Amino acid sequence: MTGATAGRSEAIIERMHALHPKLIDLSLGRLEALLGKLGHPERRLPPVVHVAGTNGKGSTCAFLRAIGEAAGQRVHVYTSPHLVRFHERIRLAGELVGEEALSDALEEVERVNGETPITVFEITTAVALLLFSRVPADLLVLEVGLGGRFDATNVIAAPAATAIASISMDHMDFLGDTIGKIAFEKAGIIKPGVPCATGRQQDEALSVIAARAAELGAPLLARDAAWRMEREGTGHRFTDGQGTILLPELGLRGAHQPDNAGIAIAALRAWKPAWLSEDAIIRGAAAAEWPARMQRLRGRLAPPAPWELWLDGGHNAGAGQALAATLTEFRDRPLHLVIGMKQGKTAAGFMAPILPLASSVTAVAEPGQHLAMTVDDIVAASGGVAKPGPDVRAALTRILAEEAPGRVLICGSLYLAGEVLKLDAAAT
Repeated sequence: MTGATAGRSEAIIERMHALHPKLIDLSLGRLEALLGKLGHPERRLPPVVHVAGTNGKGSTCAFLRAIGEAAGQRVHVYTSPHLVRFHERIRLAGELVGEEALSDALEEVERVNGETPITVFEITTAVALLLFSRVPADLLVLEVGLGGRFDATNVIAAPAATAIASISMDHMDFLGDTIGKIAFEKAGIIKPGVPCATGRQQDEALSVIAARAAELGAPLLARDAAWRMEREGTGHRFTDGQGTILLPELGLRGAHQPDNAGIAIAALRAWKPAWLSEDAIIRGAAAAEWPARMQRLRGRLAPPAPWELWLDGGHNAGAGQALAATLTEFRDRPLHLVIGMKQGKTAAGFMAPILPLASSVTAVAEPGQHLAMTVDDIVAASGGVAKPGPDVRAALTRILAEEAPGRVLICGSLYLAGEVLKLDAAAT
């Protein structure tokens, strides 16, 4: 691939930023009009499982994809944001979209849209739907970008199933300032008569989801009511009205991942596609993978043994609580946190559950990190506990030189995670 070809899609996406004054402007009207001009590709898709939530929706998508592929199915996936390259957002029948196919589709949609105001996420969602409509597949796993009710992905009239992962406080300026208001936006993906699976939720969130499902006649598959996930040796036991499945150790690490796996399994078993089998569920649950979700790094940044380096993209209060539960498994040796966050996030809320578990805390802001919160602001949010990095490389150098050997966890932002993955993969 030539350098010029590699940059064609990036140049088109950059042009699209000029089409709307806001990066985020939740609405369905603009995208619906564009899809109409494109011949309604959203009506020519394989069966869709639509996934919303504050934390865990990406992991739920990973389990859905892994189970489908374990059954020998061709799986499309649409997720956001990307970590390193935009191409990560669109997976066509198992493969990341190629540069030529992506650029051609972007140019086609750009030409059809013309100068009509539309956000970048809306137009790239149109691109994804157009590509999905043209490549045969058996399943489309569709992740909500933000919220649900007015998210661009919510143009699918009749998905096969919907799923709502854990809801917590995030994006309050767009979704509302209470759990109930945020849950109402997430529950906007529920469709009449379509089963909706959800995991553990705060009571306020679950009541909103249940009310919306009842209003639309959508079967609600809530954890501990319609299904259960319990520890069984090194694996887990999933139980619902159709029976019990003994699962091996899950492919994704973390105390919160059994919930996400259970949501995926419950949604698929409620839909009941002909290809779904117990064997596919077992093998898929074990094979699921998702970058920057308690991912151990073994590349360029990896420190020498006995040190370990881990990466997680969680970035809000709910993610901090989930991360704290996972980190209890790391109490056998010192834990050193390297934290970088995005502007506008509640840094104190994210850090509060995890700071007590750390032997040291370092605040960073990577030069390429999108809208990075300043190191000083992170230090202040930590109550002065964190030391200034100021960046990842400097933080790792200091930790290895000054701290007791143990595990280093880089966390706080998916945008930081993307920069870290670039560093870890950098050529020697």
